[in-house]
Amino acid sequence: MFQNLGNLTSLLRQAQQAGSQMEEIQQRLKSERVTGAAGAGMITIEANGLGEVLKVKIDPALVEKGEAEMIEDLLPAAINQVQAKAKQLHMDAVKSLTNGINIPGLNEALDQFGGNHTSES
Repeated sequence: MFQNLGNLTSLLRQAQQAGSQMEEIQQRLKSERVTGAAGAGMITIEANGLGEVLKVKIDPALVEKGEAEMIEDLLPAAINQVQAKAKQLHMDAVKSLTNGINIPGLNEALDQFGGNHTSES
């Protein structure tokens, strides 16, 4: 019985450490930057590693020519690209935390981060 209590204590300690490591990862991801682009760079999006969009740049020529439809087409492509890069950063950071161990439910948890996750295993 006392051995089970020791195991439980150890498990709780590990969970607590993982929680603090996850907070560190979140802070690191918040300071990292990724970019996505579309239309040969006519539209670029900058986001942090958490997927939060920080900056959108649109080539002035698109605006001057009144290319609203092209802008509408290119924006989603650039946003999707930057979100995929941010998600990959996030997944890599979590994998480093788990030492590459496949954790049931991790893919679903990452789906909450944004977009659909497909396992590369």
